[in-house]
Amino acid sequence: MAFTINNLKDNHNVVIKEQLGGFTVIEYKEDLSSTTMLEAQSNYFMSKINMRNKQLMIELNNSEVMLSAGAMQYMVGNIEMTSGVKGVGGLMRNIVSSAVSGSSAIKPLYKGTGTILLETTYKYLWLIDVDNDHIVIDDGMFLACETTLEIAVAARKNLSSAALGGEGLFNLSARGKGILALEAPIPTEEAVVVELQNDVLKVDGNFALMWSNSLDFTVEKSGKTKLGSAASGEGLVNVYRGTGMVWLAPLMQYKNSPFTPAAARP
Repeated sequence: MAFTINNLKDNHNVVIKEQLGGFTVIEYKEDLSSTTMLEAQSNYFMSKINMRNKQLMIELNNSEVMLSAGAMQYMVGNIEMTSGVKGVGGLMRNIVSSAVSGSSAIKPLYKGTGTILLETTYKYLWLIDVDNDHIVIDDGMFLACETTLEIAVAARKNLSSAALGGEGLFNLSARGKGILALEAPIPTEEAVVVELQNDVLKVDGNFALMWSNSLDFTVEKSGKTKLGSAASGEGLVNVYRGTGMVWLAPLMQYKNSPFTPAAARP
């Protein structure tokens, strides 16, 4: 058996933005399917401000990946899809995990040899080589990964106050060695990475997209006293303490502002 996908990588309107292992990020320079003047104007200005459709392509070579539910657009080749759930007990564990993390209970597995194309998105696609590490991912960012990684639910170490920090009580985590694909609200060029060596990072808001599971996360008052917190104008802050890394999105507040037109938000 053999197949060829024409007019994809060899399309003049397509740019290969990044490639890692069998994962490739494709970006479309423009939306060429405009049928009205209004659509044409919108597509033109969107391309000028870096709002371009992106797509993740995964090439399997007798290998296996996990996808976010509903992410697959089409696949070609000798690929078998399974639910990734073993028995009723596995389904119940997935349902419980999805309830606390807000993610889908079923993350399908695709195994074999061939090519998978995921749905297009205006968000930004990150490819991360997780090298014997354990990272926590902000809600809704998981897109795909090699099954050599263990995807699980990470609970806050301080559940009583975590909800006040705007990050939620539970998140997905990726542990082990393999490629992880995320759908992020900002490009990697905007991400600020803070490396801590037995130190403390305090963040006023939910600007953290990923962080090392080795870090202790708490929500604390910005000052030592109620008066001090009130005087600083910050109130509660997210605190990451220990040794590890935190990926921050400093422009998230601007992007989520009510003054930003909905069409311009990621």
